[in-house]
Amino acid sequence: MKSYRKELWFNTKTRRDYINISHDVQKVIDESGIQEGLCLVNAMHITASVYINDDESGLIGDYDKWLEKLAPHAPISQYRHNDTGEDNADAHMKRQVMGREVVVAVTNGKLDFGPWEQIFYGEFDGQRRKRVLIKIIGE
Repeated sequence: MKSYRKELWFNTKTRRDYINISHDVQKVIDESGIQEGLCLVNAMHITASVYINDDESGLIGDYDKWLEKLAPHAPISQYRHNDTGEDNADAHMKRQVMGREVVVAVTNGKLDFGPWEQIFYGEFDGQRRKRVLIKIIGE
């Protein structure tokens, strides 16, 4: 069994963003040479997420609106975490809802997705450099 590790780096222009990284993950699988196995993709920051869903702009907008209702950014004084001088408590909560990681099967050297599935990086406290880990194991 082989393993392969690579990081993707992001620095979004906005506080919140949703980026389809499926093609980037597939490129890493291609580099790895692994044909059969599992691919772990996880956000390495506690205010960002990796999740799987449809790449449809209406749905992405719905997620953003829904998450902002669940954990609104302002007023920042509503969160105890922000008493420390931070202003990103909402981003921690959004990450908790959207998840840290996904694991996708690799079959014949390709991500083995269901219909419409894509991998996304969700950023909830952007405008600074952050990374995603891709770890592939298999043969």
